Amino acid sequence: MKASPADQRRLVDVAQLDARIRQADNARKNPPQAARVQELLARRQELSQELTTRLGVRDDLRTELSRIESDVAVVDARAARDAERLAASSNPKEAQGLESELAALARRKSDLEDAELGVMERLEIADAAVAEQEALIAATNAEGAELSAEGKRAVAEANAAFDAATRDRAALAGSVPGELLALYDRLSVRSAGAALLWRRTCEGCHMVLAGTDLNALRQAAEDDVVTCPECGCILVRDDESGL
Repeated sequence: MKASPADQRRLVDVAQLDARIRQADNARKNPPQAARVQELLARRQELSQELTTRLGVRDDLRTELSRIESDVAVVDARAARDAERLAASSNPKEAQGLESELAALARRKSDLEDAELGVMERLEIADAAVAEQEALIAATNAEGAELSAEGKRAVAEANAAFDAATRDRAALAGSVPGELLALYDRLSVRSAGAALLWRRTCEGCHMVLAGTDLNALRQAAEDDVVTCPECGCILVRDDESGL
């Protein structure tokens, strides 16, 4: 195939635009923040499950504390009633019985208060554990929100880059002869499509050409369309080709 050096050079520009289009398309479909956002979603689920467990422990302790406080109130009420009866009693035997019961109630209250202190200490630890877990979830949510916003901006930028490169590619491709562009399109499926030969190196595959291949290129006319013997892309020659 024959094509002017200028038309062949345009193919390099088309190839560069195609590379930008592929890069922008990948960026908009796979923003760099996406993987971390997925990690944070999974992490938040784990943290939420742990929070549910810790809330359950705290709720159980609050229930236990409420029960103890209720028991203390019952003991106090009974002690107050017995004290009133003792004050009004003139029966020694009855008084002795009331004093014995008051002593038992005092011991019972002391035991309940000890238990109450123990539960309160455990509840304080449980409250701290819940607060710690809620702080972790809040931090995870904050990071996720920030990354999501960054990801949306990255996708918007990639969309803009994709659209701009697509428009430029369409305009440039329209200036390339149809037969030459069709050849490029076929070759670009499995290679860069077109690349400069720079200092004896194909910029499509970055391979240095062998001496025999370079000799063949030297013998080709400047309007001959030649391909890289390594990757198959169209090799565009200029003053920097090293031929």
